[in-house]
Amino acid sequence: MGHLRRRLVLIAIALALVLTGGTIGFMWIEHYPVFDAFYMTLTTVTTVGYAEIRGLSHAGRVFNSFLIFFGVTTIFLAVGAMTQTLIELELNQFFGKRRVRSMIDKLEGHIILCGFGRVGRGAAEELRKAGASFVVIDNNEERVERAIKDGLLAVLADASRDEALRDVGIARAKGLIATLRSDADNLFVILSAKTLNPNLQLSARIAEESSEQKMRRAGADFVFAPYTRTGHRMAQAMLKPHVLQFLDFTEQQGVDVEIEQLGVTDQSSFAGRTLADVDVRNKCGVVVLAIRKANGEMLFNPPREQTVSPGDHLIAMGDASNLQKLEHILMGTASA
Repeated sequence: MGHLRRRLVLIAIALALVLTGGTIGFMWIEHYPVFDAFYMTLTTVTTVGYAEIRGLSHAGRVFNSFLIFFGVTTIFLAVGAMTQTLIELELNQFFGKRRVRSMIDKLEGHIILCGFGRVGRGAAEELRKAGASFVVIDNNEERVERAIKDGLLAVLADASRDEALRDVGIARAKGLIATLRSDADNLFVILSAKTLNPNLQLSARIAEESSEQKMRRAGADFVFAPYTRTGHRMAQAMLKPHVLQFLDFTEQQGVDVEIEQLGVTDQSSFAGRTLADVDVRNKCGVVVLAIRKANGEMLFNPPREQTVSPGDHLIAMGDASNLQKLEHILMGTASA
């Protein structure tokens, strides 16, 4: 798009120079009034063929000859360049849509991000950092262009329409994040998404606290109120500043520490053993904060004697490389 925009700017500059130069020439040589000089220039370079406003002197004819040659050439080049630009735009849109469609058709277990406003951009950045496959859908052309410029897979469509959700592969998706402007829009998206894919994991943003229960009844697994959460964190900064600094220290200090959920598979050598048997802290260098059992029970700060079973998920904190090492053990691709 950048080179097309530059081409249009160059065309406009060339036309402006020709018209300005011709107008000034007729004013200087033939002493035409400004409008007459501009009108004479315009009829000359566009080859309309009207008669001269008044007879030209020898110097005027010489000037007009050069104006015809350079002006008409510029006009023809401008028309050709504009035609080429329009054709390229049409082709880019056509092949761009085909490329996006092909990429979406290959997605499996992806996340659909509805809305690319401030909250949506934050979610997209986090998904990209995690290496998750996702597609952005928004009905605002500027936001979609911004997402594409950021290197994201984005579609211009209304997320509240079932066909739009089908087009982004909702039947194959793992989850959906609704960050549209109004709670009503997000609620409608959640209802539509749950109908199209009952197994979808759904996360929604709300502006009003009263919308939380409605969103959960509609099927949202997670509901977030950004304004309430921000107020809570601002109060915590005053009441418990050290706790808040601990929670934010990875961003403030640039320390490569993450909190991750890691599932235990049937093939894992971890299955059926205790935390003490595997000695996660010393062997992997991570801290197990909690265990979510297969039945949904959440065990915080589990004891070393806690047995881990297939289907459990460990909530662990550590640097990325150590978490990846623990993940290989839990998936059965490495020995404990």
